[in-house]
Amino acid sequence: MPEDTNGLEEPCRKIMEPMQTTKNQMDAVGFDFGTTNSSVAFLNDASEVKLASFCSLGAQVESSRSVLYLEPFRTADGHRRTHAFTGPAAIERYLQAEEKGRLIQSLKSHLSSRSLTGTEVFGRRYKLEDLIARMLGDLRKHTATQSEKPIRYAMVGRPVRFVGADTPEDDDFAVVRLREAFAIAGFERVDFELEPIAAACAYESTLDHDELILIGDFGGGTSDFSLLRVGPGVLRRGRTPQDLLGNSGVGLAGDAFDARIIRKLVSPALGSDSEARSLNKLLPAVPAWIYANLERWHYLSFLRTNNAREILKSARIRALEPKKIEALIALIEEDLGYQLHQAVQQVKFELSRSDTAEFCFRDSSPVHPVIDLRIPVTRMEFEAWIADDLQAIENSIEQLLNTAGIHPRAVDRVFLTGGSSFVPAVRRIFETRFGKDRIRSGNEFTSVAHGLALRAAEALREIS
Repeated sequence: MPEDTNGLEEPCRKIMEPMQTTKNQMDAVGFDFGTTNSSVAFLNDASEVKLASFCSLGAQVESSRSVLYLEPFRTADGHRRTHAFTGPAAIERYLQAEEKGRLIQSLKSHLSSRSLTGTEVFGRRYKLEDLIARMLGDLRKHTATQSEKPIRYAMVGRPVRFVGADTPEDDDFAVVRLREAFAIAGFERVDFELEPIAAACAYESTLDHDELILIGDFGGGTSDFSLLRVGPGVLRRGRTPQDLLGNSGVGLAGDAFDARIIRKLVSPALGSDSEARSLNKLLPAVPAWIYANLERWHYLSFLRTNNAREILKSARIRALEPKKIEALIALIEEDLGYQLHQAVQQVKFELSRSDTAEFCFRDSSPVHPVIDLRIPVTRMEFEAWIADDLQAIENSIEQLLNTAGIHPRAVDRVFLTGGSSFVPAVRRIFETRFGKDRIRSGNEFTSVAHGLALRAAEALREIS
């Protein structure tokens, strides 16, 4: 997406008002704003669902990274301003920049936090809602160009349980903030739908009979589950609240799995378990907080400080395994966090297809790379690392069935969507409980946006 030369200096605020336009004057848009990726879907003139496409590294993709990159500059008259980039353009600009600006991601995971109201960027404070609105506004304009219709209304997906939400009041607080961000981004009206129900609507569009289904939606930050009745008969008579038998969710998913791989596989190769001599004692060579920054790739830039450099320089001198610390220093100085996490994604993908894989990562030097990691890993090891996360997912499903009073045999189909639904250990939870023959999946990364577009069309028909 193109840069906005006005950046975040003067966000375009709009007050939420009742929608006066008719369905023929605006598009039916489904908006899946995710922790890691976002997708937007709309209905064309033939009532077919179309996904907005984005150019990423020369290829067209159907989702946009949920990131915001801010870069300072000075105008001709000396005023300091901020360029703002979002989506794939933000990643490309960040990787190309000699002096890094501020890359911000996973903003959705902070919506339920009452203590995090915003952040300071280059000496100016911005509300969390303004930062999110910057991404939403670009997505709105980009989609409007492709749909060739004005976009002022959206059916927005929301998780069953927001990351960090401990109570229903926390979830309500997150929804209020997200609604404000959409208003700032120029939307006149938004409605919210649970993400697993949106995925159910996408699945429902393929049915010729009614079913009782369980939806498992695995995002970057949350895993959500809903139990509901769907099908052509439900659509003909009209949906009722009784069609939704229950829902549950946990605040972990793909990002948590990635963090476990970094912690258990990568960090030890970079010295997290290494020791150093200090006054005839053996102590950890490097403070643990430095390795914690590896688990979120854009945090690596925060370690390029004089304080961190001095800590690592001293650690390399005293460490019993100095080459590991040298590799860690090279990772930080070359700012290879994004490339590291791409390698993590690759090994996770390979472990979804095979019982064994090799984690491969090296720095940019073709002759004498300081970092040259080739570490074998088994699916069994990976599943042991995420065992607690898997148990939390299983407990959430058990709670849903018990609360709804539904026996697993009464569930006709299980539809799984989202990137982590490919992980064999995740699928095994459902196969063990419901049987492999009842598991369905498809369009794992875009089914929520697809279903939201269908729900948006339903809503417009009701208000027209």
